[in-house]
Amino acid sequence: MNTVEPIRDMDLVMDLAEYLKSNNERDYVLFMFGIYTGLRISDILKFRIRDVRGKDAVYIREKKTGKEKRFPINSELKPIIEEYIAGKRDYEYLFKSPRYPNKPITRQQAYNVLTDAAKVFGLEAIGTHTLRKTFGYHMYQQTHDAVTLMEIFNHADISVTLRYIGINQDNKDKLIKSLTFKHGKGKR
Repeated sequence: MNTVEPIRDMDLVMDLAEYLKSNNERDYVLFMFGIYTGLRISDILKFRIRDVRGKDAVYIREKKTGKEKRFPINSELKPIIEEYIAGKRDYEYLFKSPRYPNKPITRQQAYNVLTDAAKVFGLEAIGTHTLRKTFGYHMYQQTHDAVTLMEIFNHADISVTLRYIGINQDNKDKLIKSLTFKHGKGKR
């Protein structure tokens, strides 16, 4: 499995969202749901309309960890969901497959949606986990609260969280780029 990165540039996040919205509403909502919740794609795809209709928060049991998790629906995400689910039946999957009457899209389909959109913008190292990492990266940039982010992700250690969202790599890149051997510039 290749390592994927968060989308660090906020303008690029919004450009991708706009691109997806212009092509397919389901794919746009999937993208927005992922970057606003930080949930794994395996958990996102299990949602049905009834799980989000009229809710301020949702409860899930994470597929990977088996842990119960509650997360609020962000105030910017809520109207996106409400518009998307208008007229849909409660039993329908939120991210329904066009091929099957009542099944969600697969992880592979979600991956294809994201990587195809990423190619339009010249992005590499993108996958379904990019949504979760983008959530974490921007949450950290806005709050600098690694402890809460660690708890949201159910990580055992802050270093895991910082590496996961790409902060450690950013810091290493910055230090390496600033290294100089020119006389008088370095510290003695």
